[in-house]
Amino acid sequence: MDLSKKALIGMVHVGALPGTPGSREGIGALASRAAGEARVLKEAGFDAVMIENMHDAPYVHGAQGPEVVAGMTAVGLAVRAAVGGMSMGVQVLSGGNKEALAVALACGALFVRCENFVFSHVADEGLLERAEAGPLLRYRRVIGAEGVRVYCDVKKKHASHAITGDLSVGECVRGAEFFGADGVIVTGVATGRAASVEDVKEARGATGLPVLVGSGVTPEQVRALFRYADGLIVGSWVKRDGSWNNEVDPGRAKELARAAALARGA
Repeated sequence: MDLSKKALIGMVHVGALPGTPGSREGIGALASRAAGEARVLKEAGFDAVMIENMHDAPYVHGAQGPEVVAGMTAVGLAVRAAVGGMSMGVQVLSGGNKEALAVALACGALFVRCENFVFSHVADEGLLERAEAGPLLRYRRVIGAEGVRVYCDVKKKHASHAITGDLSVGECVRGAEFFGADGVIVTGVATGRAASVEDVKEARGATGLPVLVGSGVTPEQVRALFRYADGLIVGSWVKRDGSWNNEVDPGRAKELARAAALARGA
């Protein structure tokens, strides 16, 4: 995945893992479905895929069980086999940043998405009070995963940021850079909700790190977002009926990829 050429990253929302309230299937079925969706995204023209345990709601924070790590690793290996050398990312909800890093290392993934890398906030799963940068980057060194990039959310979705209300997006981005992030992610207020182009522009002006957009991307927005963003993470729009909890729709995935190709050539 070459962010200097404006990358398109497609989401694979893994079905509810064993032990979670919504779990209905075994790991084999979950892995097979995830691999199939990843293959659809690759064939549509995406540059990378990212696996995420979004169906595990309601999420717990800071208490990810070994079954989550085992399940995500099994899924990740199936996706890796399906897409070959295509770039891959991992996110473990909620705030399972060390777990995601371990899964990424095992699966040969390029990056992880980290929710609470710098500053505190109140999310729908509770108070995320500890900034993860220090512990996470030390853990990355301990397990020999320095090759796995850490892209972190700033002013993340599904959260209140009253605690840091006196800090701009740009200040949060500068904090993430100072604490060693490999890139930053700007989002809207929730999954499927568009990020503000002004926020993306502000992030771009605050850092030389890669800037990614992490929610609400549609074909109509791609050109405007690519003016400032190096990568777009797309989930909801490429799913059937535009709903994140449905399967990837090949036609919608191809339409988004075409919009990205046109925007790159503009």
